[in-house]
Amino acid sequence: MTAMLDLALRHGGGPVTLAGVSERQRISLSYLEQLFGKLRRCGLVESVRGPGGGYYLAKELASISVADIIRAVDEPIDATQCGGEGNCHDDHPCMTHDLWINLNTKILDYLQSVTLLQLAANQSKPGGTVVHAASLGASERTDHPLSI
Repeated sequence: MTAMLDLALRHGGGPVTLAGVSERQRISLSYLEQLFGKLRRCGLVESVRGPGGGYYLAKELASISVADIIRAVDEPIDATQCGGEGNCHDDHPCMTHDLWINLNTKILDYLQSVTLLQLAANQSKPGGTVVHAASLGASERTDHPLSI
């Protein structure tokens, strides 16, 4: 998420190098290379080779959700012990299986509701609380300088 937010904050300024992201965010370059390969295959970022090359977002900030990014890098969103299979207690669902499945749904719904645009906008707000699109006025959603 941090690397994609770094890209989002530089959206419209040309390709961003992974070496730059690595240095700014203190994330291993080899790890970033793996992640950005997955992000590119899922259509969230595009790459430019050669001098002045790097990565840029393939979609508008408002159309990339946190859930999209997590799914693209194959990170599971699962609070169950059984991976959602329902075989957590002697091949049957445990007593709290439905609780964890419902939590998974709430987490996924929340992550789907948060976009890179919102996260980027929060970087300039004190406290950094996520503001949902539904609570923004029309001008804040469409006229934000990062929505280009």
